Amino acid sequence: MSSFQYADLSKMIDHSLLNPTLTVEQLEAGIQLAIAYDVGSVCIMPYYHKRCVELLAGTTVAPSSTVGFPHGGHHTRAKLVEAEQLIEEGCLELDMVTNISATLSGNYKLVESEIDAIVKMAHSAKRRVKVIFENCYLNSEQKITLCKICCNVGADWVKTSTGYGTGGATMEDLQLMLDNVVAPVQVKAAGGVRDCDALIKVREMGVTRVGASRTAEMLGEARKRTGLPPIQSTIADVGGNKNY
Repeated sequence: MSSFQYADLSKMIDHSLLNPTLTVEQLEAGIQLAIAYDVGSVCIMPYYHKRCVELLAGTTVAPSSTVGFPHGGHHTRAKLVEAEQLIEEGCLELDMVTNISATLSGNYKLVESEIDAIVKMAHSAKRRVKVIFENCYLNSEQKITLCKICCNVGADWVKTSTGYGTGGATMEDLQLMLDNVVAPVQVKAAGGVRDCDALIKVREMGVTRVGASRTAEMLGEARKRTGLPPIQSTIADVGGNKNY
């Protein structure tokens, strides 16, 4: 008998549709897959976000998208404009990339002011923000400092990676982040959680969200373990890359 309900796992998943080579047909299919498996959110490329909102209307799956993705080096104003448009379109969760260059340079004043500005804008509209660190480029001290900044400004999640760097989430990084945030800040893993066992493991650690493109594979197994019938669908997982 499993120690979890299906929704405990399905609602952890942010189904990733961020691969720049995805066609409109694949994006539409990916959204339908996310609805079928009743995931937490669909995280989709900004240009197709408005259509995603339309398709998710009336479901319990949240529309989410990215800000400053994937490198984070945009002007702060550009990130704010991007966030503003997504919010106007109905985005409920914004996954923003920190300025990686500024972080590596020790310019935490810029990093904090930018995260603070996005969080303030989102929270004023009752939206939530996940702050992406891109841990594969950072040392432990830098990761801890970013955790502290996100707690200071009231971000909703800290997130390991974009899935498009040189590496994704590791158990060591997840534990480090969990150890250095305080509630209500949560932790999201992105890249590296590829099967049901790994999903269960990070849940037990305290991770609350996971970015994934192997949703059907993971949640198909979760349904099996919780005694639910398989999803009768010909839709295949799309959107993956070497880290997701």
